[in-house]
Amino acid sequence: MSEQSNPIVIIGAGQSGLVAARAARDAGLDPLVLEAGPRAAGSWPHYYDSLRVFSPARFSAIPGYRPIPADPDDYPARDEIADYLEGFAADLDVDIRTGARVEAVTTADGGYLVRTAAGETFGAAGVVAATGSFGNPHLPRFPGQEDFGGEVLHVADYRRPDAYAGKRVVVVGGGNSAVQVGCELAQTATVTLAARGPINLVEQRPGGRDIHHTLTAGYDHLPVEWFAPFVSGGLALDTGGYRKAFESGLLDRRPMFTAFDSDGLVWDDGTREQVDAVLLATGYRPDLGYLSGLGALDETGMPRHTGGVSTTHPGLAYVGLEFQRSFASNTLRGAARDAEHVMGPLAAFAAGLHTSLL
Repeated sequence: MSEQSNPIVIIGAGQSGLVAARAARDAGLDPLVLEAGPRAAGSWPHYYDSLRVFSPARFSAIPGYRPIPADPDDYPARDEIADYLEGFAADLDVDIRTGARVEAVTTADGGYLVRTAAGETFGAAGVVAATGSFGNPHLPRFPGQEDFGGEVLHVADYRRPDAYAGKRVVVVGGGNSAVQVGCELAQTATVTLAARGPINLVEQRPGGRDIHHTLTAGYDHLPVEWFAPFVSGGLALDTGGYRKAFESGLLDRRPMFTAFDSDGLVWDDGTREQVDAVLLATGYRPDLGYLSGLGALDETGMPRHTGGVSTTHPGLAYVGLEFQRSFASNTLRGAARDAEHVMGPLAAFAAGLHTSLL
């Protein structure tokens, strides 16, 4: 086991970890970024092939960094964002180590020890948990699911529609991913979206101009509670194709099914239908298992924090949590602002720890 000491260890080299590294550097700290994957691009390389960002390139860039090299009014593709993040990482001039999966964080000597799966241990005056949620998909269980003979998978494991051509598929969910994947699958399969509430399609380009031109200044800062009425039943931005898919019958929407049976589903009206595959677009939960022994999480695995600053452990912070401080907190542009917010308390704790050790 090697043992090294760094003032700030940032866990995760996706969009949140990278902007946290920049904020730490700008605060006069010396960050070490540990990334489980092979690239400094977080989860972006692992999303489904057709994924595009839900905001135009001009509104998706990291604040204070160069624009995304794409049409400013187009929606960047998955690989464009992954490449953009790697470029940002290369320009940071900070220590980023890929293939370094963090297994546990513990306290020691007033600070922290961060242990990786390879057995390395790093001392830290502060820790930023920036691992997002892609590694922890929410997988609800349904009555009879264990007897179902078809395929059940989360959208985190979906890549492309080829394998589902000609099949009967049900997509569970009502948000952007559910609608986008459902429409893609419906080109070659028979697809239903099953959701517990209404699916709210918001016209993304009213009058030919993306809605972010009007909303960005506001929703980046408005409190999360303001949006609750809009997202309670599922919210999807529609550039025009989604509504047409529903209206034409290409994509069907039904209330949530009540159970699985051996070869299909039982719908809410009691009818049974044979189904080949069920795709769960049911969201994610923070991927923070490495903090489970620290006492920083509640009984459901959610972090105890205020605005990204831990309420249980000084020197522990979070970046990239959904709705951390605003509706945009887990976006490319929103995470940067949150990283700057948490770095003040983190730098103060690191300075105090350093003074106490002198």
